[in-house]
Amino acid sequence: MNKYHAKSEIKEGKRFHSGREAKRYKELQLLERQGLIKDLRRQVRYLLIPSQYDDNGKIIERCCNYYADFVYKDATNKVIVEDSKGYKTQEYIIKRKLMLQLYGIRILET
Repeated sequence: MNKYHAKSEIKEGKRFHSGREAKRYKELQLLERQGLIKDLRRQVRYLLIPSQYDDNGKIIERCCNYYADFVYKDATNKVIVEDSKGYKTQEYIIKRKLMLQLYGIRILET
């Protein structure tokens, strides 16, 4: 259990950070089988800030990534980036704002 009381779960051999995320994945799988969405993917990485290096090539700051819980295309072929959130941390809020600024993507929070 993490500090926000989310319990990690393993379903069908896949690890989910919470029961909420596992449940949403099942719902999205059903929508995909019905043909309402397509190209469902999990834990998709988006680079928000690249690694920073000094003049000698030594890393001084690691990169910052956002990992979307789910990415899929809706019926209109629009790419949807979705995150199953129970609690919105300050870190998440900053990453959400960076996703909008850098990629023009508004994260769907479920």
